[in-house]
Amino acid sequence: MQRFKEWLSIHVSKNPGRVVLAVILLFNIMFFFILSFVIKGLEVPGTEGMGFFEAAFYTLSMMIDSGSFSLLVSDIGQTGTITVLICFFVTIIGMISFTGAVIGYITNYISHLIEKADSDSNRIYLKKHIVILNWNTRASEIINDLLYCKTREKVVVLVSSGKSRIEAEIDERISDTVFRENKALREKCMDMGAVKRYFYYRANHLKKNKVTVIVREGDVFSSKKLHDISLEFAKTVIILGNDTKKAECKYELAEELEDEANGNPQTVKTLMQVADITSATYSADNQKIIVEITDNKTWVLVEKIIKYKQRKGKCNIVPVRVNRILGSILAQFSLMPELNLAYKELFSNKGATFFSEPHISECDDIFIQQYLSTHKHAIPLTVMDINGESHAYYSSATDEDIAFESHVQQSDYSVSLNADYWIGKRNVIILGYNSKCVDIMDCFCTFRNEWNDKAEADEILNVLVIDEPQNIKKMNSYSEYPFVKEIVSARIYEKDKICKAIKEFICLHPDGTSILILSNDEASPEDIDANTLADLVYVQDTINEIKTEKHGFDVSKVDIIVEITNPKHHDIVGSYSVNNVVISNRYISKMITQIGAKDALFDFYTDILTYDRDDTDCYISKEIYAKKVCSLFKELPAPCTADELIRAVYYASIDESLPKKKRNPTLVLGYMKANGDMVLFEGDQSDIKVELETDDSLIVFSGH
Repeated sequence: MQRFKEWLSIHVSKNPGRVVLAVILLFNIMFFFILSFVIKGLEVPGTEGMGFFEAAFYTLSMMIDSGSFSLLVSDIGQTGTITVLICFFVTIIGMISFTGAVIGYITNYISHLIEKADSDSNRIYLKKHIVILNWNTRASEIINDLLYCKTREKVVVLVSSGKSRIEAEIDERISDTVFRENKALREKCMDMGAVKRYFYYRANHLKKNKVTVIVREGDVFSSKKLHDISLEFAKTVIILGNDTKKAECKYELAEELEDEANGNPQTVKTLMQVADITSATYSADNQKIIVEITDNKTWVLVEKIIKYKQRKGKCNIVPVRVNRILGSILAQFSLMPELNLAYKELFSNKGATFFSEPHISECDDIFIQQYLSTHKHAIPLTVMDINGESHAYYSSATDEDIAFESHVQQSDYSVSLNADYWIGKRNVIILGYNSKCVDIMDCFCTFRNEWNDKAEADEILNVLVIDEPQNIKKMNSYSEYPFVKEIVSARIYEKDKICKAIKEFICLHPDGTSILILSNDEASPEDIDANTLADLVYVQDTINEIKTEKHGFDVSKVDIIVEITNPKHHDIVGSYSVNNVVISNRYISKMITQIGAKDALFDFYTDILTYDRDDTDCYISKEIYAKKVCSLFKELPAPCTADELIRAVYYASIDESLPKKKRNPTLVLGYMKANGDMVLFEGDQSDIKVELETDDSLIVFSGH
């Protein structure tokens, strides 16, 4: 008896609902059988020949349906008062103990299931989906870029809090993209016939349901929560850093920034948990883990985790150093502003983009020449060894285009390249500061190492920095960078001082100036982009002043590159006629999306964003360049098709008559007109007409 009491006490404490249900069912079963025997044993007219099963049927009918009471009394005999009382008793008890109790329990259980589903505690059964852990300003862009994928994607987001806000942010971002893209598509279809317009629109318009997103709240460090979202069967796991500033005053903000500089233990802890699950034998094969890193200390720890946890064929961990990538991108835009438009497309799933495929190892020249002889729907770029495996890289619109073989006609079309081509002097003004400044300067250093002509007395780089005193101090007054020729210390409200420095620099370099306006990502949330917008007003006022004072001043010689952190400020910046608006977070998001599909692209991106560090005649790293037609060619190329231009430029760049140090394999990806219109080659290259002018620029892939 004591053991039964203990057993009952334990189950009442752990599973009270089950105990209540068991008591209800047991009572109803006992009640049912007892009453069935009672009704069978009634010695009243109408029940003499009644069997047990017939009595059980009458009992069950009265228990579950009180409306059948009068019919049952009539059926088994009206003469006995006892019969009526028994039937009445059975009906009342049945309504309470069976109908009321059981239905009440089931109703309560269903309510519990609804609450459980709403509380994100139920398991999601998915395979080959994308998991995003944590949330930041880049997250919605990752999901948004999935709209351009060829297949439908499923995404599960796990965050510690803010589910409703995140769902609203995702819906707003996706809805805006779908509306904008479909509007542009309708305008493009206006010149088509009704039937062609209908089918073209149906085939190319975006749909919101192209991406299914489930947002869950829970502890991202919890193994159970990770299993609940089927992390072990995901094809890609993206671990984001939390860049939301929680500080309410400048002192708390300073402490928060100091903590971030000392490393991100949350990222490390999440990666360790994820790596344990994805490297297990029961998890799916070839899972990709992409982890954002913003500081060197976290980078060191992540490298150690990769060493111990990464398993070939099981899980591949790809660390994305956010600041280094964004710093390189912003530096390249300062040097060649045309790359902003090119990267927007090349780094996304929309239009011409980069692809990688496993490939038998061979040198670039053999790979490129063989491919160009049989294909004209994609552009071969290079072959790289990644973790002992060889991969080929292409620029094309789709995967299918890479394998599309075509008959390539022999052409006599040729071009005359300038073998002595050299990038001219670059004059850059940097306004403001952010956490990527060191990486921007590092990229400038490598560019200078590769392109600084020792035969020239002057530096290829000439940089003016205008910033607040405390930020200049953080950078040690840029003493490590000899190309920073001048530093102007000015607070944001010192307009006259800022404008004077900008004006003098532009007037001193009429051949061309790039102005890079940085967004301070270390500012509080309410101040994000505030200084950026103020600096933009100063720059535009200064340019207008110069234009008024100097007759014939060429405004096109001044390129303004504006970095903003909050995408909602894009329209404000655009109203100032600035073409090169850089929403820096979007580039990281697009790259993460692509790496999630093809992790071998990560090393390719790292290569094209890095210039050769050593001053050498052998250029190992390859980059994307925007090269002026007037400088790249000895004479203007004749009108041609894209396939003719690609092959003519490539073969001219490897001409054996050139000295070895001047052979620079060059592949044309597209071109940009002087008015800013850009064309990147995709689809059948023989259908793309090209007519270049002197002031146009070619977008090329080359080592120098």
